[in-house]
Amino acid sequence: VQLVESGGGLVQAGGSLRLSCAASGHITSRYHMAWFRVAPGKEREFLAGITWSSNYARSADSVKERFIISKDNANTVFLQMNDLKPEDTAVYYCAARLGAGNTIMSGYSSYTEWGRGTQVTVSS
Repeated sequence: VQLVESGGGLVQAGGSLRLSCAASGHITSRYHMAWFRVAPGKEREFLAGITWSSNYARSADSVKERFIISKDNANTVFLQMNDLKPEDTAVYYCAARLGAGNTIMSGYSSYTEWGRGTQVTVSS
């Protein structure tokens, strides 16, 4: 499975961005997809996850009012980010794992496939 993120960039505080993660390879209905980010000097942080088959989604409490995960039928997962803040500045990663049911894991070590990341910079 290969994951390629896109859609990052520079945005002013209060603005929006939509990140995309194009997945290729042997994607099965058991896959769970997720978005993480790594801010300067901080640990990798789970943002949101979605199941491939049922589109069940779960978001971290810290961003659920502003970030929405979704996917289409063409093997792409999105992260819609609204009302961006300077503290959202980070490298954003797409990740995948073989999952079970609707249990979306938030620990990064649970994910076996990772994209190379896309930089998001929010100016004040």
